[in-house]
Amino acid sequence: MADEIVNRVANSKLKVIDLEDYYPTGRRILFDIKDWLLEGLVLREKDFRQHVAEHDWSQYQDCFVALYCSTDAIVPDWAYMLITIQLQDYAKLSVIGTLENLESIIYADIISNLEVSEFKDLPVIVKGCSNKPVPSNALILLSQKLKPVAKSIMFGEACSSVPLYKRKKM
Repeated sequence: MADEIVNRVANSKLKVIDLEDYYPTGRRILFDIKDWLLEGLVLREKDFRQHVAEHDWSQYQDCFVALYCSTDAIVPDWAYMLITIQLQDYAKLSVIGTLENLESIIYADIISNLEVSEFKDLPVIVKGCSNKPVPSNALILLSQKLKPVAKSIMFGEACSSVPLYKRKKM
């Protein structure tokens, strides 16, 4: 009779953390304000405020919104602030920048609130592959959060991980 196949990974103290598991639900929207500018370049306060007042903000309910301007217009900070104040009652989060910036900021918040005590003195693998847009910056923030508690940190999969950190014995 053949030897029984034993899953040594499942039986080890090894902990796997997959940032994809923390991916929050909600549409991501890239909101371009260029159409609210004169010829896409000049912000006229009265016209801009009118666009903001007449816009249907409810369409952003439970969304994550990245505000930007696709032209070379010089947009004053107060314009983005004005839009954000309107979005605040609907959107989960609004930021200035790209969708990548948005994801990075979402994950920065998630990781800053992540409880890592369950990884104390254990070997940890940060899962590398994901189907959702987990930004590279999130991996950096996670490694910084794990280093003070984990015995070791690896990246990848249990079958082929890259060692990154191992606490020195004292």
